[in-house]
Amino acid sequence: MTNIIKKSLLTVFALAAVSGSVVKAQQPKSYGRYVNTFIGSYPLTDPKILGYELPKDWRSWAGLTFPGSSMPNAMVQLSPMTEYGSGAGYEYEDDMIYGFTHTNKGHWNLCNIPLMPVWEAGIADAKAAIQASRNTIEGKSRNPKEFGSKFSHDKENSAPGFYQVYLDTYKVKVSLTSTLRSGFHRYDFADQSGRQIIFDLGRANNHITSWEIEQVGKNVLKGSQRPGEHVYFYAILNTDITSVEKTDADKAGGFARVKLSNTHIGPVEVKIGISYVSTENAKENLEKEIGAKTFDQIHQEASQTWEQVLSKIQLKGGTEKQKQMLYSCLYRSLLWPALRSDVNGEYTDAKNNRVQSTDFNYYTEPSLWDTYRNKDVLLGLISPRVALDVIKSMKDVGDKTGFIPTFFHGDHGASSIAGAYLRGIDDFDVKGTYAILLRNANVSPGARPYLAEYIEKGYISDPDVPNPGVETKAKAGVSKTLEYAYDDYSLAQMAKKLGDSTNYRILMARSENYKNMFDPSTRFMRGRLANGDWIKPFDPQHPYYEYMYREANAWQVSFFAPHDMKGLIQLYGGAAGFESKLDSLFTLPWNPKHIARNVETFIGQYCHGNQPDHEAPFAYTFIGKPEKTQKVLDNILNNLYGIGEKGLALSGMDDAGEMSAWYVLSALGLYTFSATDPEYLVTAPLFDEVKWTTSSGKTLWIKKPGKGRGITAIKVDGKLNKGYFVSHDLFKNGGTVEVITK
Repeated sequence: MTNIIKKSLLTVFALAAVSGSVVKAQQPKSYGRYVNTFIGSYPLTDPKILGYELPKDWRSWAGLTFPGSSMPNAMVQLSPMTEYGSGAGYEYEDDMIYGFTHTNKGHWNLCNIPLMPVWEAGIADAKAAIQASRNTIEGKSRNPKEFGSKFSHDKENSAPGFYQVYLDTYKVKVSLTSTLRSGFHRYDFADQSGRQIIFDLGRANNHITSWEIEQVGKNVLKGSQRPGEHVYFYAILNTDITSVEKTDADKAGGFARVKLSNTHIGPVEVKIGISYVSTENAKENLEKEIGAKTFDQIHQEASQTWEQVLSKIQLKGGTEKQKQMLYSCLYRSLLWPALRSDVNGEYTDAKNNRVQSTDFNYYTEPSLWDTYRNKDVLLGLISPRVALDVIKSMKDVGDKTGFIPTFFHGDHGASSIAGAYLRGIDDFDVKGTYAILLRNANVSPGARPYLAEYIEKGYISDPDVPNPGVETKAKAGVSKTLEYAYDDYSLAQMAKKLGDSTNYRILMARSENYKNMFDPSTRFMRGRLANGDWIKPFDPQHPYYEYMYREANAWQVSFFAPHDMKGLIQLYGGAAGFESKLDSLFTLPWNPKHIARNVETFIGQYCHGNQPDHEAPFAYTFIGKPEKTQKVLDNILNNLYGIGEKGLALSGMDDAGEMSAWYVLSALGLYTFSATDPEYLVTAPLFDEVKWTTSSGKTLWIKKPGKGRGITAIKVDGKLNKGYFVSHDLFKNGGTVEVITK
């Protein structure tokens, strides 16, 4: 057995399987009982929270989470599909389910290999139900017209590693569980005659270019779906297949109808392995991870694995809702990046070549623009082996393409990798990875758009656009300059530790480029033309997607210099000027005429619904006003998570776990203000006592004995702490952080 197989099996199946029927999705006295996987799937509609009235046919981008079964950082996320083309495939307000897909993220992509159990006698009813359903309105044209089922949330439940729903139209109870690379479906039909399974292979959240399915045994199917990258599957049923009928074979929108024998009595079960390499690997993944095990055994193993993860953080005090939010957010923080290598170590690399690794699992690239701020650090604290393998995977991409991957905006692999390295995750080719990161920072064209201008001028300009609108496309020069400056600082810290003094000096000098975007006349970070002039006219409240700012306005980026808050404060004329400006950020009302989807949910001009200003609430700490930081944090923690009519909405996109990780770290009282630096800014936790079992096996205690929320002192192991930061050494050695409040 290869090392990679041993490691994969250890990850999922280290705990002994418990046999017997599982009658409830959630076990009593478990940490998983606090996880509500539906949080983030409900629409946010309140204009008082959003900041504006939703235009007709708009659904806010709040949450975009999926409620189905997944293991930590797994290849398979097995979840219901109520709306193709939506963020995560599942929208709580919908009343129809069209299938159960095997991959997810919450970024309008994936949702591959949809399966849907149907009952032949119910198909006519399904068509009528689809026609009458709300899923057919508001331009929801990508849903299949041939099948689908009404469902009710009253007959739906979930827990980590489990999902269940009753399909009213077909009179079938669907239960789902999963391993890292395989899904397990159980369908309890009311009638054993006329049972079918739709393999809806012509649909996914991405456009399908081709698909195939083949029966290779009396109860075995294999095939693939191609939405760009090939996704292969191998499925074993516990029921004989009588026929496989294809409609619009190999075309987008096409599907296969798998008809089942009437001779089998009892639930229909489908065990299905997934691979991005081959059907042979999908079969091996299935055999190694599920094999002959029962649904209940796999469900129990999934539950136990999540218990092992969630129980690393134990709480005393706090309300039931706060505990629910903490564990629900911790759960969502650990779903992405997703595994992409098979049990035999094979994966498809950045050059689309079939490659085998024997020493690491290959993962998708992190959603770096979002997650470098906090989630990548949290992943390293909870699952350092996964964080290490993610770095090795990014290095593999760099080896094949010449550059460490970026995501969406910025070059934050520098922060993610440097931060992990400085925290002791260093069992990778450090020098080789550093060399590629230097290419990112210096080679143009390459990983950083407009890098040559940034190096030459110390800033990135934007063109003079008459009457720019929210969706004006340009360079987003202010955001890029500020973020590249932070990325340069991050790489400089790696250079310093490696003894590369030359690059350290160059990068540290470049890390001050953020100052070149500061306009002292308006006291904002402001766009500049190529000749250096400030862009006119200038409205600091106007949001843009890609002009001067990336998904933000001037208020929301003007407090971003997490690596040099002292220098930033000086730009505002000192502590008093900085405090005054920061006060205005949180008090100047949002203009409801400024509508930009994903720039929503405001406290003044501060936008918690998107990432660019997520550091701003902590900034008061740098001028000795932690009580003001705490007031803003408490407002966000208690009023912008688990909101809406049913308490299931989030204030913005979860963005692969960043929104959730922000909550986890802020609620526990240790935030990664500068994620590169191995230290944490201390705030007042929501809980009286936190017991954190670290990856080194030590115990970190975070205690807040008083009932007040304003910090007066911080003690570390009984000694008065200087300042508001504590060292990462606490996670290595254990210790106690005591937060004294009034």
